[in-house]
Amino acid sequence: MKDSKVILIGDGAVGSSFAYASTILGIGRELGIIDINENKAEGDAMDLSDAISFTKPKSIYKASYADCKDAEVVVITAGIPQKEGETRLDLVEKNLNIFKDMIKNVVDSGFDGIFVVASNPVDVLTYATWKYSGFPANKVIGTGTTLDSSRFKKEIASLIGIDPRSVDAYILGEHGDSEFAVWSHTNIGGLPIYEWISSNSEVDEIALLNTFEKTKNAAYEIIKKKGATFYGIGMALARIVEAIINDENAVFSTSSYLNGEYGLKDIYIGVPTVIGKDGAKWVIEIPLTDIENERMESSANTLKQILEKSFSYD
Repeated sequence: MKDSKVILIGDGAVGSSFAYASTILGIGRELGIIDINENKAEGDAMDLSDAISFTKPKSIYKASYADCKDAEVVVITAGIPQKEGETRLDLVEKNLNIFKDMIKNVVDSGFDGIFVVASNPVDVLTYATWKYSGFPANKVIGTGTTLDSSRFKKEIASLIGIDPRSVDAYILGEHGDSEFAVWSHTNIGGLPIYEWISSNSEVDEIALLNTFEKTKNAAYEIIKKKGATFYGIGMALARIVEAIINDENAVFSTSSYLNGEYGLKDIYIGVPTVIGKDGAKWVIEIPLTDIENERMESSANTLKQILEKSFSYD
């Protein structure tokens, strides 16, 4: 039965965090784990299975590429992780070769579901997954700036003393150093953030602007302190997969394919996207200020330069 079957490829820190989050949240009825370290995959499946009497019924097992055939979603976290001192874009060459073989194995199984990619650099590797798979663009999604947007909401909420779930804010562009905050659409309860600041004099505007810098540098800080980031992205992945399986039509700032939206073509980049059973149902083209449009174009150019070096275009 295809519905609610998820295959995870890559059982490292991010993959196992996703597996744990999806188990705790009761996402899907079946989870297969593929990893080059088969003992690790089997051990995690056994360990996770011990939790299901506290959550919801779920079959969790070590899988092979053949198991992708009837999966609804294939989640990819495999690849060389980012190390201290590296940018996400430094990982391109290392991970493209891994992806070419991996995607071929999935497609050869007969898989025709939705790919969700988290491996870095996620925008480039989501594009690679689309290219190597030959799938329609809506069936290939990257986590994009979903986690960055969550971090941004958390920083703003912490500064002004409000529940992060009540902050509406997005980070768009590359999941990396050229990402940017969409201040023009940041609001709390419908009240634009700058109106909130003007009516709450105890909040420092400079401190507010620094919430973006903290957001952009969060991964570097975490990697410096503990070697990797995985809990946040694991939960972001779980929510995206849940939105697909439940056909939620939920909006996340995923790495989605653009074909004219925001004036950009032939690129995957972080933009607000409606996610449901068909994958990326549509991109929401929110109006940006002139400065924000410049930042989006700059971020896209950063990615385009990498893509042009990595792929040959017809």
